Amino acid sequence: MRSSTQSFLQFSQIKEGVIVLRAHSLRGILMISSVNFDLKSEVEQNAIIYQFQNFLNSLDFSCQIIIQSRRLNITGYFDKLKEMEDKQKNELLKIQTAEYRKFIQGLVGEGIIMTKQFFVVVPYTLGEVEGGGGKTAGWGGLGGGNVKAQMGGAMSEELFNRCRAQLFQRMEFVALGLRRCSLSVMPLTTPEIIELLWAWHHPKEAEVGYYPEILPELVK
Repeated sequence: MRSSTQSFLQFSQIKEGVIVLRAHSLRGILMISSVNFDLKSEVEQNAIIYQFQNFLNSLDFSCQIIIQSRRLNITGYFDKLKEMEDKQKNELLKIQTAEYRKFIQGLVGEGIIMTKQFFVVVPYTLGEVEGGGGKTAGWGGLGGGNVKAQMGGAMSEELFNRCRAQLFQRMEFVALGLRRCSLSVMPLTTPEIIELLWAWHHPKEAEVGYYPEILPELVK
């Protein structure tokens, strides 16, 4: 019997803006803006480097930085320009719109336009939940069972909420450190995480602008 694609994925579900791994670890994803470092003055560059160094030194947990490069699909933009051209009643503006559309098409035809997106993946593992006696204590009170039962069975809603709260605190800590580097930070929602993971596994479809319809029951 052939295994389904889902059996090869390391996560069991995505809900409330959190990826739940099969090993009961949680992951949150922050999307980070870019900054043109070369256009900054020397003073600004040094300030950014200093703040980023402070940010890295302040971390007491691991983070994963992901850079995603993708071909920029502007087919929809061309279609919009053609629609504006066809609806334009002023003959001069109609000609100018057509010339602009052809100019952009020629410019794009000379090479591939790439876009980059930056993400930081913030982790939180089940073993880090603190109970009454330390990091590995208090399992029974959190999930209604011992450590082995929690790691092997389904994560209870109470335990998920406590882990999620701790994860979001970490994400806010990371976001604060990156904002001090003059970067904009936005946590991804459940639909955005689903689309991102789908695009990673279907790069060719994502390049042409196709994304699957997300069922309402999957968005929590």
